[in-house]
Amino acid sequence: MARIISGTEIGRIMRQEIAAEAAAFEAETGVKPGLAVVLVGDDPASQVYVSMKGKACREIGFLSREILLTEDTPEDELLGVIDGLNADPEIHGMLVQLPLPAHIASQNVIMRIDPAKDVDGFHPVNVGRLAAGDPDVLAPATPAGIIQMLLRSGYDPAGKHVVVVGRSNIVGKPVALLLLRNGAGGNATVTVAHSRTPDLASITRQADILIAAAGRAQLITRAMVRPGVVVIDVGTNRVEDATRERGWRLVGDVDFPGVSQVAEAISPVPGGVGPMTITMLLANTLQAARQIEATAAGAAG
Repeated sequence: MARIISGTEIGRIMRQEIAAEAAAFEAETGVKPGLAVVLVGDDPASQVYVSMKGKACREIGFLSREILLTEDTPEDELLGVIDGLNADPEIHGMLVQLPLPAHIASQNVIMRIDPAKDVDGFHPVNVGRLAAGDPDVLAPATPAGIIQMLLRSGYDPAGKHVVVVGRSNIVGKPVALLLLRNGAGGNATVTVAHSRTPDLASITRQADILIAAAGRAQLITRAMVRPGVVVIDVGTNRVEDATRERGWRLVGDVDFPGVSQVAEAISPVPGGVGPMTITMLLANTLQAARQIEATAAGAAG
């Protein structure tokens, strides 16, 4: 049976480290790292996620600001809120919870966020810096969390063949770029496969490390991996389950019961990548606070 790579446990340890670093930073500079989260509409899942981010901030001593806007908020009004947060010296990191209502163009919103405060790492400036291998970029939280899960579990990607299944801008592409970087968590040989890849199993069976981020329930089966593979399952999919009171359960992109019989290590769903995403948002907020304050000190000096 495979070893479990627990994002819950790794995230808990990392949050303790971030809290200690943030306290030392505040003692040195008088600045408390601040994260603002903007939610437009009343999507229940988004509301829960925003609440979790705020709770995580407060638990480690960050300033947390949650801005809740109605579903019919005009795009110009949302952009004005972002402008205010860009100018707010107490806010070092911000994100606008996606998806947005249909009348708001997500790209306009992403473009309006100051790249220095873009803790989601979605702004084109940060995407370009990531592609260029800039070690100081604010990297997208989920991909950065995957790298931490591998490193902290003793599975350094360096020199390994990593197969990424999925090519989204949120996970697949950025995690591939992180794995290619010349630095900690990088130096891997990376293959990116996706829904249009013919004979996907012939590719996934080559992986030393397999990252499943296709958004398709239990796509990766036991027959598609080689013995001893390390698997990070990014998927979060609802499937019907009449035995559950709510009528459904969460599964990943990997058939956990089958693949865990042959893998060396595997992350579960839930309790794997999910907790790491919020943890890395906190890490990015602290990083942004340090960089913003250093820039301000340099300008003043």
